[in-house]
Amino acid sequence: MSAFPDRDVITADALNSIGCDSFERGLLAIARHFLSAFEDPKSQAWQHGYTVAVERWGETIGFPAAHAMSKLIRALLRGRADGISFFDPLCVEARTRVSADEALLMKMLHHMRRDQTSPARDAVEALTLGRMDPDVIRAGLSLASRFSAGCPAASVQRPSLRVVS
Repeated sequence: MSAFPDRDVITADALNSIGCDSFERGLLAIARHFLSAFEDPKSQAWQHGYTVAVERWGETIGFPAAHAMSKLIRALLRGRADGISFFDPLCVEARTRVSADEALLMKMLHHMRRDQTSPARDAVEALTLGRMDPDVIRAGLSLASRFSAGCPAASVQRPSLRVVS
């Protein structure tokens, strides 16, 4: 694992070329926090992942989305001895870039959420370095089925404060 990878850095426009929606972009931010937590457990970065998810989508969507992403990252890291290259989630400059691994993760989720089997399979194979890891597939499909494209979860409004009399 490495924050600020020095190889295979691409701009966030890669997410546009994949067709990532705002929900998937939010998942990338959460994934980065979990990757940070696995790289440095003392950082407690997983707490930031849950906090960001709840701030973005509210408790009803945020907690399960973050939990599903946590399961996916854990499964992915178990199968990748060399880790996953990713950017520091707290770095403002890093928000304009994605690593090749992050782009593959988003591509996999993008296609899984739309039930596009062949491109999803290709993305899984690339992300797992040729090993079709059943745990990664199961975790990815679980997240994708819970938050499929077009699901209201992707368009949930942020909570807002209102004065009630």
